[in-house]
Amino acid sequence: MTSSVRKILILGGYGTFGGRLVLLLADATELTLVVAGRSLANAQAFCAPLKAAATLVPAVFDRAGDVKGQLRDIKPDVVVDSAGPFQLYGSDPYRVVRAAIEQGIHYIDLSDGAAFVDGIVQFDAAARDRGVFILSGASSFPVLTAAVVRRLMAPCGNAGSALVRLDAVAGGIAPSPFAEIGLNVMRAITSYAGKPVEIVRDGRRATAHGIIDTMRFTVAPPGHVPLWRRRFALVDVPEYKLLPQLWPGVRSIWMGAGTVPGIWLRALMLVSFLVRLKILPSLVPFAELIHRTRHALSWGEHRGGMFIVVKGALADGDAVERSWHMIAEGDDGPFIPSMAAAAIIRRSLAGLAPPPGARAATRDLELADYEALFASRKIVTGTRQDFRSGENVPLYRRILGGAYDLLPEQVRVMHDLDRELTVAGVATVDRGAGLLSRLAARIVGFPPAGQDVPVAVTFLARDAGELWRRRFAGLAFESLQEEGRGGNEGLLCERFGPMNFTMALVVDGERLRLLLRRWSILGVPMPLALGPRIDAFEFVDNGRFCFHIEIRHPLAGLIVRYRGWLAPSLAA
Repeated sequence: MTSSVRKILILGGYGTFGGRLVLLLADATELTLVVAGRSLANAQAFCAPLKAAATLVPAVFDRAGDVKGQLRDIKPDVVVDSAGPFQLYGSDPYRVVRAAIEQGIHYIDLSDGAAFVDGIVQFDAAARDRGVFILSGASSFPVLTAAVVRRLMAPCGNAGSALVRLDAVAGGIAPSPFAEIGLNVMRAITSYAGKPVEIVRDGRRATAHGIIDTMRFTVAPPGHVPLWRRRFALVDVPEYKLLPQLWPGVRSIWMGAGTVPGIWLRALMLVSFLVRLKILPSLVPFAELIHRTRHALSWGEHRGGMFIVVKGALADGDAVERSWHMIAEGDDGPFIPSMAAAAIIRRSLAGLAPPPGARAATRDLELADYEALFASRKIVTGTRQDFRSGENVPLYRRILGGAYDLLPEQVRVMHDLDRELTVAGVATVDRGAGLLSRLAARIVGFPPAGQDVPVAVTFLARDAGELWRRRFAGLAFESLQEEGRGGNEGLLCERFGPMNFTMALVVDGERLRLLLRRWSILGVPMPLALGPRIDAFEFVDNGRFCFHIEIRHPLAGLIVRYRGWLAPSLAA
C-alpha cells in the first residue's frame, strides 16, 4: 500500500458536511476530490460554480449498490463517508469499511453514532494487515471533544496546574438558528429521540432519554460576546463509550445539542415523550416534517458554538472545574464537523498520516490541529476556570477570565479592586440639546457639558459587585455594576437608578469595549431596538488610562458623551 494520499472520494460530497469538507480542501492543488452521491446531477451542480485549486470530479456512488465495484472504478487513496445517518445504516453498516480494507484504501467517517463508532475496532487487525488507517467519528463528537478534554487537563497558563484526575465531562453543540442542518442529521436525531440512551453517571452506566434530558449553559469565550444562555438536550454520541476508554476514572459524561429557537426544541422534547411513553415507536417517520419546521422557525442571531466542561482534581487534591468555549459567526459553524477529516488529510499530505489500524479517531488529532483551521474562519475560542470557594476575585477578572490578562496594565489597575480606590483626571463632556436627551440625562444624573472638567471616580468593592461614584466638577452620579446571572451569565449588568443595562465585555486589541445586549426599566425588559446606542471603551494613551462613553438614542439623538483620562497617582 502506497503512503500517497492524493485522490479523495467523499461520499455525500455535495451534502451539508461533505460539501464543506470539499471547501476546506479546495485550495490543495495536489488533491483530486471525487464529489460523490446518488445523484450525478447534484454532484455536478455543486462542483460547477466552485473555483478550486484541487481537481473536482463529480461522480455517482450508491452505498446500496456494488460498493466494491464502485471503489475499483474510482480508485481513491482515501474514502471519506460524510453521508449518514450512521445510526440508520441497517443490518450491514460497515459495507464501505470492509470494501475499503480489501482494496487497500484508507477510510475516514464523520459518524457521531455511538454504536457505529464503537464497533469500528473490530476491523483493526484487518486494517493493520493491509497497512491502512480506518478512522471513525472524525467529527465534533467525539474527536473535538477528546482534544478539548486533553487541553483542559493540561496546565492552563495562569489557570493552574494539570489535572491529575478527571471526574466529569459535559458538553454541547449550539448551532446557529440559520445553520443548515441536513435531513440526514435530523434522521439521526429522531432515531434516538425519546429512547433510552446509555450514559455515565456517578461512576456507573445509567440510562437517560434522548432529547428529553436537558441542561442549561452559556457559551462565553473570554473577551468575546457570549451566546445567549441555551437549553441543551441530551444526544446519543460516542463519548459515553469512548471517553471512559481514554480516562477510565471518569464518573460522569453528558453531551447535548442546544438548538434554537427554544420553542422548537421544547416542541421536539414534547413529541419525544410520545416515544418514551411508547405511544409512538419512533420519530424517524416524521424526520422530514421536523426538519421543515426547524428551518421555518429560524430567528435570532446567526451565531453558533460549542462548550466542554471538565471537573477533576489537581495534584494537591483540590477540586477544579475548567471549561472551553467556542463561538462561530455566521455560516462558519457547519464547517467544524468536517474539520477533523480535513486536518487528517492535510497531515497525510505533509507525510504525517495516521498509523494503520481501525479505531475511533479520538487520539489522532489535537486541539492545535483544529485551531489552525479555526484561524481562517470567524471562530473564536477560550478557556475558563471556576474560582475556588472563598477566593476574592475582582468583578471584571471574573467575567473576562483569561482574556483579562490581555488588557494593558493601566486598564487592569482600574479593575483589580479588593478595596476602595479613588482616581482623578480630566474629561470633556458633550450633552444633547433636545428635550428628550436633556430629560434622559437628568434622570440618570449625567454631568453638564464642559471642557477640561475635573473628574474623580471612586470604586467600591461590594459583595454583589462594584459601586462606581463619579464626580464631574463636583456634580456626582453613580452606578452599581454586577456579574450577570441566569440568562445574563457571562455579561456585566450596570444599574443607573431605575434602568439596568446588560453589556458584554469585549477585548478588542488593547481596548476593552462594552457592548449593550439587553436593557430594562424597573425590572421590565425593553426591546433592544428601542434602547440607547452606546459606544463605550477603555484604552491607554500616553501611558494613561483613558475612557470614552457616548450614549445616543434613535429618538433623542445624543444624550451624553464624556471622554478623558484618569490616574491613580492623582487620587483624591
